[in-house]
Amino acid sequence: MAEVPPRKIVQRAFVKTVLRRILALATIAGLIYGFAALIYATRTIYKVKMNGAVVLERFGGKRQAITEVGWHIRLPFFTRIEQEVSLMNQTLLLGGQLEPMRIISKGNVALWTSGAMTYRIRDLETWAIENLDPQTLLQDDFDGIAKDILQAQEVNKLISDREEIKERIFQALATRPINEGGPTLAQKYGIEVVSFVLKETRFGDKLVEATEEKKRRELIAEAENYAADQEASRIRKLYAAYLDSIQALQKALGSPDGTTDNALLDFLVQQKWASAYEKNQTGQHTVVIQNTGSAPNLTLPALEQAPAQAAVEPPAGETK
Repeated sequence: MAEVPPRKIVQRAFVKTVLRRILALATIAGLIYGFAALIYATRTIYKVKMNGAVVLERFGGKRQAITEVGWHIRLPFFTRIEQEVSLMNQTLLLGGQLEPMRIISKGNVALWTSGAMTYRIRDLETWAIENLDPQTLLQDDFDGIAKDILQAQEVNKLISDREEIKERIFQALATRPINEGGPTLAQKYGIEVVSFVLKETRFGDKLVEATEEKKRRELIAEAENYAADQEASRIRKLYAAYLDSIQALQKALGSPDGTTDNALLDFLVQQKWASAYEKNQTGQHTVVIQNTGSAPNLTLPALEQAPAQAAVEPPAGETK
């Protein structure tokens, strides 16, 4: 049997050594990764961020709030991280949604409105330990207070007095008890109400259409009334000027005993007023003040005779 060269034996041993080392390193890396993953999954090591806190539940049922910023270690099977709480300003939307919420105003008119409350947790013990699921409870109380005030308003105030209603809701959220003799939101949840804003307040689509139609009719009626007022003003001015002219004519042409006043007045009224108001012979209205079917009896005063000239005396010697 032929002998194996020593060089090949050395090469095989080297390869086996390298493979064993690689396998050992892979096993160690896997164990380290698995241990790290187990620690991360069980959150044995956790971090408290700035303006944040972590609520732990101990093995005996005691709950504890951790507020110290940094890394912390807990026993994985004897403690449980119940919740993480942010101590920064937070926003709560009206109805819990971005879309406007439908409400019924005092006059049974449907409107769509949206709003948001900004709050900050001040007492972590009250918020996280005395209340189970405080976010949901706060949402319900916030919606109830805001809707009570909004639905008690008349529809015109909800549109025109937004600033006043917004301040009224803010004061109610900040200081008013949830129920008579009960706690406020701050006392019940350990929070501070920072602000409240009304984001949108609008009518329903059908009411908007009806309102626009009403406004359109009001504008048309207003335009018609304005045109009528202008026409009436023009008529009054025309009548005043015409009356002055008649009086001037009567004074200039009338006889001292007034025998021609009535006939002259009838003639002028029939001619001037009919021509002033007759706009068109086709398609438009013609206003006739008096009946002009027959010509008036007009008798002008006779002209006074000039005084007779003095008689010329005949020349001397002639007889009359």
